[in-house]
Amino acid sequence: AVGEQNVYERIFMSHLLTDAKDPKRIAGAIGFSVREPKIYVFKAKAVICAAGGAAGVFRPHSVGEGLGRIWYAPWNTGSVYKLMIQAGAQMSQFEHRLVVARLKDGYGPVG
Repeated sequence: AVGEQNVYERIFMSHLLTDAKDPKRIAGAIGFSVREPKIYVFKAKAVICAAGGAAGVFRPHSVGEGLGRIWYAPWNTGSVYKLMIQAGAQMSQFEHRLVVARLKDGYGPVG
């Protein structure tokens, strides 16, 4: 079980670290605290990058429609995609991130 001493919160991950012997393998990550002036280096057997859909990736379809309104969390900028791309991951399906059932007069991503 993961003990409380192994749970870190409010750490912004900035880089994935590759294994020196196998550059295609992720061996850890570097991040910094968003509350304190601290840098963290994590060693890991496996790394999972999961952050959901990025906000503001595409412009609204018409002028003025959707400006100032956003479906995804505004702080999710897609930086986790950058981590994976810099580490050598091949990315695909960016044009198809989420399809949500639309309701009449509702606001959400076009899908």
